[in-house]
Amino acid sequence: MEVIDGWLSAINGYLWGPPMLVLLFGTHLFFTVRLLFVQRYTGLGIKLSLTPDAPGKGDISQFGALATALAATVGTGNIVGVATAVALGGPGAVLWCWLTGVFGMATKYAEALLAVKYRVQTADGTFLGGPMYALERGLKLKWLAVLFALFTVLASFGIGNMVQANAIASMASETFGVAPWMTGVVLMALVGAVILGGIRSIARMCIALVPVMVIFYVAGCLTILVLEWSTLPATLQLIVQSAFTGPAAAGGAVGSGIMLAARYGIARGVFSNESGLGSAPIVAAAAQTRNPVRQALVSATGTFWDTVVICAITGITIVNSGLWQDGLDGSALTKSAFDLIPTIGPIVLTVGLFTFVFSTILGWSYYGERALEYLFGKRAIFPYRLAWVGAVLLGSLVTLQMVWNFADMANALMAIPNLVALLLLNGIIVAETRKYLWSGRIDETADEVEIPAMAEVPETE
Repeated sequence: MEVIDGWLSAINGYLWGPPMLVLLFGTHLFFTVRLLFVQRYTGLGIKLSLTPDAPGKGDISQFGALATALAATVGTGNIVGVATAVALGGPGAVLWCWLTGVFGMATKYAEALLAVKYRVQTADGTFLGGPMYALERGLKLKWLAVLFALFTVLASFGIGNMVQANAIASMASETFGVAPWMTGVVLMALVGAVILGGIRSIARMCIALVPVMVIFYVAGCLTILVLEWSTLPATLQLIVQSAFTGPAAAGGAVGSGIMLAARYGIARGVFSNESGLGSAPIVAAAAQTRNPVRQALVSATGTFWDTVVICAITGITIVNSGLWQDGLDGSALTKSAFDLIPTIGPIVLTVGLFTFVFSTILGWSYYGERALEYLFGKRAIFPYRLAWVGAVLLGSLVTLQMVWNFADMANALMAIPNLVALLLLNGIIVAETRKYLWSGRIDETADEVEIPAMAEVPETE
């Protein structure tokens, strides 16, 4: 296990080097400029997410698609991931994580637009979409589409499953002394009961769970900030200054510079909001929407809630506690911060993390399932679900560092083909935005020819 972990660390050293950071953050900046700061339509996106798009075609409502995407993104990355970024990259990592979310909204918009634009419909009426279909139908790059789907399946077991299960198992063990295998078994049973019902079952659970869990967790963070309000101004100043000066992280144990703060801030930001990975568009393609731009705006709000709001609050809470200087990492650091709330702090954190983990495992099961279906057809779905449930238990038992390294590697491999699709199809994205958004025709229904029958895209048998 140590040898494998060493290999993963070495691979990540290349994958998450300066070229990847420039490509990823550069794509965020490119689409922010190319789409004339589409983030200014965030209010409209929130409004659309709460309004059923009755004339639209799809499997689930726009809010259902958003809730499922949020369920997949609002997970351990918002809690343990941010803590890890602060511990390894210093307070400045919080600002880089936040900036990744702000500019990443434009990329998330672009991803969702292409997902709806190039989605297909199966014989049973199910809608399928995502970067693999954009690569195949928009760019005629079938081989790259296959690579993306393969990387998505791998990433789903890392970012969407084992990392999540590991986080809650570790937290339950440290806080209440519960054996990791027991947490894994309970989580397995709950996950299995939901994912067997498919996307509609997953969406129903996410619609009910996501708003409650977000409000519950944010309330806990705000309580800590109120208790420690006197140091808050100095904390905000430290976060901004550290992002561009890079003081040592973890009390000087890890030499941190600007690149280190940016590396962990951007990497954990991507892990949290998934802008640029191409995961959220897979469920966006299933949304009931009358044109690609409407769902694109709704999807962009997912990054806003996930990173601009939740990750920022988590990061500020951790830095403001001052505990990041004690050499703590991951869940231990976040737990120490929540211990500042007398008696109920650990309970608030554990319940919040459990709901985040559970919802993320549900959302990512759909992403991996659709990617595997693209590769091997519907016959692969049931075996995948069995493997998915088993991976929950495995993730509860393996070491944290190895799981994080695997997730980082899979994320990078998944992002590359997706970013290729986005950049090469940027003209289509701008044209659709001009057609529906900038022209004020946001309520117009797209042409029927934009949703071909699955017969035009043969299923691999």
